[in-house]
This record gives sequence, C-alpha cells and structure tokens, in this order.
Amino acid sequence: MLEFAQKKGSIITYILIHTIHIFSVFIYGGFLFVDNLFLSKMKQTLNEEEASKAREAIMMHVRKVVPYALMVAVASGLFMITQVFGEIKEDGMSYFQIILSIKAFFASWLGIRGINQKLFKINPFVFTSHLFPFILVVIVILLSQFMYL
Repeated sequence: MLEFAQKKGSIITYILIHTIHIFSVFIYGGFLFVDNLFLSKMKQTLNEEEASKAREAIMMHVRKVVPYALMVAVASGLFMITQVFGEIKEDGMSYFQIILSIKAFFASWLGIRGINQKLFKINPFVFTSHLFPFILVVIVILLSQFMYL
C-alpha cells in the first residue's frame, strides 16, 4: 500500500509540473509567435518612431514575464526528463530517448540564451532576432509530438 501511495504522489507531482511546463511554454512560445508574425509588421502601418514606441510599450511588460516563463519551462522540462527518459539498453537509446535528447538540446539552448540575457545581461552574439528561437520552439513542439510514435 505504501508503494502505491508513493507512486500516486509522484504521478500527481509529475502532472502538476507537466501542467506548469505547458503553461510556461504557451507564454514563451506565444510571445515568439506574436512577435514574429504581428509585432514585426508594425513598421508597415506605423512610422519608425511610432513603431519603436509601440514595440517598447509592449516589450517593457514582456520582459517582466516571458524570460521567467522560459526558465520555468526549461527547469520543468529537465525535471520531466528525469522521470521519463528511462534506462539506456545495451543496444543503445530508443527512438523516444533519441528524439527526447534532441528536443532537450534545443530547449536547453533556448534556456541558456534566455538566462544569459535576463540574469547576466549578455545579449546573444548570433541570432539576435526572435526568428531563430521561434523556429526552435516550433521544432521542439513538433519533436514532442513525434517522440511518442
């Protein structure tokens, strides 16, 4: 009976952390989606100064939430990996483990980039726009769907 209670507790913990992970990914990925598809187009309808002011008015609020959502997404993702990765067999990693490892690599790159920017004030040397992180988020989302095949 004690084993079942311990297992049940870990399942509830996993579900809670998975839910937090999904929400934080929605916040981070949602911002990248809006930024790349909509905010970047403001210069088409506003002059340079207006577009700059409008973007900064939005970004001052984004900077308070989105980087932390990214950090939560990466931290919760790392926790979940420890719960689902499993043992590597003698014949090598499974398809699931390979896809999960690739996904974790891309997500960790995003996390390191975000931590460097937010906590250490180090701006990226390459890929300074949000297009590359957006593409990586899309790849990570697609990989998360393919890893269970």
